[in-house]
Amino acid sequence: MRRLADQALRPSNEDGTCRTLRRPHGRVEPHGSPPLPRAPHPVLGRYYAGSRGRAPFVDWLFDATAPRYELVCRLLSFGSGAWYRRSALRRAGLAEGMTLLDIGAGTGLVARAALDILRRSGSVIGLDPSAGMLREARKALAVPLVQGRGEHLPFRDDRFHMLTIAYALRHLPDLRGAFAECLRVLKPGGSLLVLEISRPSGAVRRWLLRSYLRRILPLIATVQEGRGEVGLLTRYYWDTIEHCVSAPTIVKCLELAGFARVEHRLYGGCISEYVGVKPAARMRPRRRATRSRRRVSSSGAPG
Repeated sequence: MRRLADQALRPSNEDGTCRTLRRPHGRVEPHGSPPLPRAPHPVLGRYYAGSRGRAPFVDWLFDATAPRYELVCRLLSFGSGAWYRRSALRRAGLAEGMTLLDIGAGTGLVARAALDILRRSGSVIGLDPSAGMLREARKALAVPLVQGRGEHLPFRDDRFHMLTIAYALRHLPDLRGAFAECLRVLKPGGSLLVLEISRPSGAVRRWLLRSYLRRILPLIATVQEGRGEVGLLTRYYWDTIEHCVSAPTIVKCLELAGFARVEHRLYGGCISEYVGVKPAARMRPRRRATRSRRRVSSSGAPG
């Protein structure tokens, strides 16, 4: 089973060949390029009215589904989620002695995977706007959990070695603003890891994922839990996936926010990993010592 999962999660193009996209830092867009969108997807009018309605709807939806969220994740990943999260963190360079901020922490699934690697509860902090999600996270995590949003991080500059945004990018209202905040709180040389479900470009894979999220998974979850909010959550998931901005657009947003060595890796045709590094602080050249032109009195004080 692990071997099959490992094969499915090898970086791949549509034809199954390996794919890793790296863009040089500081790329200048050609004159006349269309402006990049701020939001990850357009307003979805069937769920909320206008851009101002997005955040209240998402907060309500995750509050309502928080007790059943981990069931959805298990069904969506076919039970391989914990193994994949640890593997992704290690690929991004997470190691003992580091500190990590998990943005959009939800019930703490990525934070738990990070703790398995870091082995110190004080090394991980989770942040999420949903009070319901944080209540669920506290049942299984003994780490600091903060209610807040990715576009306004309540932390000082140069605080963390690594940041993660796992399957929450589609719910951010301002990609470049959130990425700029991530850059601010990262230590120089620190990394941002973004995990996301991407819209498959192949018609068959796209039909399978859409059918699973919009029909099959809601039916299974409703039978097990007897509540309809889970179906609304998974249908909303698919619509945000279908209308999300492209991988090259996300890469551009990361670069324009100031990240270097930005990479996009695609696994199984729909699992995306984005990694960007905060450039190391440049050392200022030391000024050569010069002898003061002011006279010095015999007592040693400036005259």
